[in-house]
Amino acid sequence: MTAPHEIVERALDASTTRGCVVLVRSVSVANLRWARTTLTTNGETQAQSVTVIALADVGSGVGAGAVTVNAPDDAALLEAVRRAEARALEAGPADDAGDLVSGSSVPADWTDGPVVATSASFDHFAPDLGDIFGAARADGIEHFGYAEQTVSTTHLGTSSGVRLRYVAPEARLELTAKSHERTRSTWIGTNGHSFDDVDLEQVDAELRQALAWQARRIDVEPGRHPAILSPSSVADLMLSLYYSSVGRDAHEGGSVWSAPSGGTRLGETVADPRVRLHSDPDLPGIECVPFLEVSASSGYASVFDNGLAVPAIDWIRDGVLRSLITSRATAAQTGLPFRPPVENLRLDIAGGHGTLGDLVARTDDALLVSCTWYNRTVDAQTALVTGLTRDGVYVVRGGEVVGAATNFRWNDSPVSLLGRVLDAGAPQRTLGREMADYFPRTEMAPLLVRDFNFSTVSAAS
Repeated sequence: MTAPHEIVERALDASTTRGCVVLVRSVSVANLRWARTTLTTNGETQAQSVTVIALADVGSGVGAGAVTVNAPDDAALLEAVRRAEARALEAGPADDAGDLVSGSSVPADWTDGPVVATSASFDHFAPDLGDIFGAARADGIEHFGYAEQTVSTTHLGTSSGVRLRYVAPEARLELTAKSHERTRSTWIGTNGHSFDDVDLEQVDAELRQALAWQARRIDVEPGRHPAILSPSSVADLMLSLYYSSVGRDAHEGGSVWSAPSGGTRLGETVADPRVRLHSDPDLPGIECVPFLEVSASSGYASVFDNGLAVPAIDWIRDGVLRSLITSRATAAQTGLPFRPPVENLRLDIAGGHGTLGDLVARTDDALLVSCTWYNRTVDAQTALVTGLTRDGVYVVRGGEVVGAATNFRWNDSPVSLLGRVLDAGAPQRTLGREMADYFPRTEMAPLLVRDFNFSTVSAAS
């Protein structure tokens, strides 16, 4: 496999149009998978994709064309460049056209190859998992799930001199436990840089506790109830809100952030004044790529912005909408500040403290939602989302979990929800169950909210 920095330089050397951007993404994965408390597969994989973005003079503007190929040899790489150039010429003037970011320095690690994940990632984790499996078999518990150590290495080069490299490690664990002939089921997902960040003993204890809570069933009618939302549930809701926060959509009247009289709601109080929703590439524990790497232009980002530094951004601070996602082009078109997308997200509630368990202990009456599933936006104007609870809804009374309710379909808006916060814990690294594949780097506070809409009973387990 050709070294990523060499691929970048060869593609740029082959370019014949006014500009070129080359992205090389090298992804290495080591994984374990299991079902019925038995390891089913383990292995290591490596993959490399190369995206060539050509910029060409067309009429009175600049066209952009992109081609992505996997692990190309020299001939395939040259073909990708020519195809990208042809697409740029055919595309016509791009409405997001702009000058590429200029650069002159080369990072010290530019010529380093991809970082590789190996089975050694599980040297400490696998024996502990084996111990948990042994105890689970003795107690009639079945485990299903997987553990993955992924390392993504990005090389970005442009014809304007930018050279950037970033390595992003991610360890991810998703584990479902079932007991009593599968009449009880619970799930936990967590992540970190490596499995040294994962407390498997704590995960097992939480799974067992949840299965024990399900021994007592309590009938709860659908309707609006106080709800304790786990960090995982909050992550899925906040990510739905994040993806709804595109500046261009708001400016054009198509989102919850559109002002009734035109323009956007930027600067309005939209949540409880304790709320802060923010991103920062340097957030400890959920660090992410600190520069833009864009394969195709959209409302979120522009290929012309590749290589721009990604800053820390407050989306909501003190309950006020502070930022919406824009490219340089959409910022200019809408008059909004330039605020690029960031690949991490954190929710803080001022004064929030303690763990999810502490929040339960402070709550007199609520339903505890462990995770959500099949979440879909049904009304962009209110950010209304519908979904299902899954693998555990628990009844909290007098600061204790006293049993389990059924699962529900729910309908609620994360914007409305942020105005109904009664109490909160401290943020913790978590994994949204629905969005884990797309956006794993989140830190969320568990929330107690009033009037969460559990609309109907669900048959989901």
